[in-house]
Amino acid sequence: MLIRHFKKKRIIPLILFSGIGLLFYGITAFSQTALSGFNLEIKNLAEKCRGEVIAQFEDLLTNKSLTIDQLFDTFYIPIANTYPQKYKTQYDTLVDQRIQKILDKYLATDRRIIFVVIVDSNGYLPTHNSRYSRPLTGDKEIDSANNRAKRLFNDRTGLAAARNIEPFLLQQYNRDTGEAMYDLSIPISIKGKHWGAVRIGYEK
Repeated sequence: MLIRHFKKKRIIPLILFSGIGLLFYGITAFSQTALSGFNLEIKNLAEKCRGEVIAQFEDLLTNKSLTIDQLFDTFYIPIANTYPQKYKTQYDTLVDQRIQKILDKYLATDRRIIFVVIVDSNGYLPTHNSRYSRPLTGDKEIDSANNRAKRLFNDRTGLAAARNIEPFLLQQYNRDTGEAMYDLSIPISIKGKHWGAVRIGYEK
């Protein structure tokens, strides 16, 4: 479990002792056991969301709507005339149908929550909340803010969230749309294999 703060520029390597991890950024230190208050509430929401997402994935596998290889597909097919670039996979349409409503339900639980999404281990986001899945207009600036699905969020924050396999990862960063926010992620595993993460972005 790690908590990261990206506002400081100087990074001193991770120190591990007695099962507790600390990341030092300048003079700021965070303990992985320090979750409380709203951060802890978000973690609990993320865990409930993950349970529902995994149940849907397992149902798709059981009823043979997807194979395990399709669910772990990383052959991202570019969608023409999209900026930032969007991609299709073998499973993203089914995720739109099955998972988006789950993500929307958790987004609606608190006005401080900005997004609730799932990403694969490369930061690919197959479906976004409805509020960020508006019809494409062809205007790059409008579409970047209002249609954020099917993109690779493989920046430092995005990949850290996507590839973390500890029980949770809490980060603070500036989103590409300008908001300063917290990002709490927890890993998703399907059939014992790490698939990606639930990410919840929020303000306090």
